[in-house]
Amino acid sequence: MLEELDIKNFALIESAHVEFNSGFTVLSGETGAGKSILIGSLAFLLGGKAGTEQIRSGCQQAQVSGVFLLDGPALSGASEWLNERGIETEDNRIQLRRIIRDNGKTGAWIGGSPVTRADLASFAAFLVDMHGQHEQQSLMRVPEHRRYLDIYAELTEQVAAFTALYGTLVQKRAALASLSTTEAEREKRIDMLSFAVDEITGARLRPNEDEELSLEEGRLSSFERLYGDIQEINGILEGGDEGGGILPLFRKLKVTVPHAAGLDKSLEELDNRLQSAFYEIEDLAQEFRKYESSLVFDPERLAQVQERLDLIFRLKKKYLQNQGAPLSELIAYADKAGAELEALTGAGADKSALEEEISALEKQVYAEARAISAGRKEASGRMSDAVEEILSKLGMKDTRFRVQLTEKEGTLVEQRCGPYGMDNIEFLISANPGSPLLPLARIASGGELSRVMLALKTILCAADTAGTLVFDEIDTGIGGEVAVAVGSHMKKLAAKKQILCITHLASIAVYADNQVKIQKGIDGNTTATNVFPVVGDERVKEIARMLSGDALSEQSLEHASSMLKKFGGI
Repeated sequence: MLEELDIKNFALIESAHVEFNSGFTVLSGETGAGKSILIGSLAFLLGGKAGTEQIRSGCQQAQVSGVFLLDGPALSGASEWLNERGIETEDNRIQLRRIIRDNGKTGAWIGGSPVTRADLASFAAFLVDMHGQHEQQSLMRVPEHRRYLDIYAELTEQVAAFTALYGTLVQKRAALASLSTTEAEREKRIDMLSFAVDEITGARLRPNEDEELSLEEGRLSSFERLYGDIQEINGILEGGDEGGGILPLFRKLKVTVPHAAGLDKSLEELDNRLQSAFYEIEDLAQEFRKYESSLVFDPERLAQVQERLDLIFRLKKKYLQNQGAPLSELIAYADKAGAELEALTGAGADKSALEEEISALEKQVYAEARAISAGRKEASGRMSDAVEEILSKLGMKDTRFRVQLTEKEGTLVEQRCGPYGMDNIEFLISANPGSPLLPLARIASGGELSRVMLALKTILCAADTAGTLVFDEIDTGIGGEVAVAVGSHMKKLAAKKQILCITHLASIAVYADNQVKIQKGIDGNTTATNVFPVVGDERVKEIARMLSGDALSEQSLEHASSMLKKFGGI
């Protein structure tokens, strides 16, 4: 569960601290006030896209941090992830922090430990599930329907294992196809691979060697300037024959200040600080002297380094498309070429053994695909009924929803199976009585898509470890009684998950347990977005504004107050 969110210099938000509670929280405000910026800052924190345009104008960096309570289904998975990396929690809480600087560089931390963006996104998946217009549009992409069904059927891990198995089969078939080429082509390929392997391995490359050599070349090429800088630094630190350096002055202070502190005890703390500073400066001076004595100009070594860099450049140019790629890619190319060479010339060239291996793999793939298909068929009916039941409560009473499964066409295993099995999966819908079931991606309106997605999120939340669900623009294309039904449904969903929802509709907002207002203001020539909770009379005024645009009229305030009391908002 998200407990705190701190935002600094992100887009229009100069500084904001928001505390979140469990249950249903609505984020409201005027159009253009910056509601989506708040959700965008959360997406950025969770490993989403980063760009310098997210930095507030005139600032050097943007920073977002959040504190999460690890509880419920997220606890075991998140704790295991953290334990594997030696990251500790405090009272089952963990802080995430991410920054982006004006030079485009980003940084991310989990509990004080620096992590990559990929690691941040991987861990955030245990905590938060974000739904916005982009995800709603995923219902328009038929391949995504398979993913939703597999999550509901609890087949995700089984399908992932199948995908790996299918990938092995594809590789074996490719190896067999390579062996099946003409002898002349095979010999030509062997010659080319042999030369490449010999040339690259003969160079005895080390990972990151090019980076190390570039640094050394820069140091050797700039020896005179570097040596001059170090001499100047040592002169400043230690002075010359006439004194005047920092260290001699510190030595005088080291004697005088303790004497003064003996006369006035209030100076003892300053004396202690001076002593620490002296020993730090003395240590720095020793290190710089040591570094100066180690500097030796070696023109022969410079020539060796430049010759080695030239060799690495030529090998990259010859075997890699991107000459700026890391050296590890060139080493990996040699390893891959060596494996293919072994397959062509060594034991891997046993074509009949490979054919037998492929035959066994095909049978295994087909059996696994059949098992997955059976699980999907069993779950598809339950999923259809569950979605229909929720849609009936969301103002789509007569809607029929079906998960359609058809087997891939073909007679051979490779034609009937793909990376995810043997099924074509598509959601069908009939929103009106008597209308035929047709593809959801072709006929559903924006409002219908919003409610179908809400229904899917509801039935999938039991299998989802994320303790927080975020809905951005879930009210697209709806209003009236439908909005009331959506608000009521999200209130019930909040009994199991923390719900954060951006909405323009008062009929949804009145169901919320908590409400946060986002407001844009102008201070001089600066535009800023402010974020703050609204409670009591202030919340009544905000609901009144959402109802009629008038937060002060007596009628609007009475209407807002009665709605909040009726639907449990206060």
